[in-house]
This record gives sequence, C-alpha cells and structure tokens, in this order.
Amino acid sequence: MRLAPIAHDSGALRGKRAIGGGRRLLRYVMFQVALVAAHHNSVLKAFADHQRAAGKSYKIIITAEARKLVTKANALCKSRQYWGSQSK
Repeated sequence: MRLAPIAHDSGALRGKRAIGGGRRLLRYVMFQVALVAAHHNSVLKAFADHQRAAGKSYKIIITAEARKLVTKANALCKSRQYWGSQSK
C-alpha cells in the first residue's frame, strides 16, 4: 500500500506532494483509523503531539500515523501476532 507522498517536481520547480496510487478505499480506511488513533492510542497520541510541537501540519501528522499503522500491521501479519500480544 502506498502512503508515501509523490513529488510533482520538474527541474527547479517544486510542486505539492500528494498521496496517490494503490487502493483508494484502503488509503481512506487507514486515514480514518489514524484519525481515531491520534486521539485514543497513547503511543500515537504522543507521536502526534511531538510532530505538532515541531510545526507539522495536521494532515502530515495523520498521514505519518497512517504509515506507522501500515508498517505495524505488516509486521504483525508477518510474525502472525495479534495487536494486543506485542510488547511495547
């Protein structure tokens, strides 16, 4: 799944970054999950607070959290573990 920003650059021109490619519905779901996790998951809430203090915009923070969740989900699937059975 692609949650990395795609650059729209050409020569000296730097365009806006946008997330695209992959499955649109899955991107939407992961974004919604990240929105909820930003308020209810203590680890991701601390991450969001740290990013906010660094001056990052809200959408960038939520996208970074969604990427973290995808990475964690892939690792859990690979190791065949459940979310609650892992150690911090």
